[in-house]
Amino acid sequence: MKKAFATLAIVSLALGSAYAGCGKVVTNEGKLKSFDAATKAVVVEGKDGKEAKLTLTPSAKGASDAEKLVGKDVKVDSEHGKITSIAKA
Repeated sequence: MKKAFATLAIVSLALGSAYAGCGKVVTNEGKLKSFDAATKAVVVEGKDGKEAKLTLTPSAKGASDAEKLVGKDVKVDSEHGKITSIAKA
C-alpha cells in the first residue's frame, strides 16, 4: 500500500509541474508588420529580419493600442506566444 501511495504521489507531482507556467518571458523588438483584429494575430519583424507571429490577449498591457502601432517600432513581451505587453519602442 505504501508503494502504491508513493507512486501515486510522485506521478501527481510530476503532472502538476508539467502544467505549471514556466514564467519565461520573450521580448521581441522591431516593426509591427501586421495586426489582425479578428484573430488577434500580431506579426513583429525583428531587427534581424525574422518574423515573430504572436497572439494578443485581452489582458495584455497596451492591447487597445495595438492597431495604432502597425508600421511603428514596438517592444512586445510574450509567454508561449501569448502577448503580455505591447508598447511603442
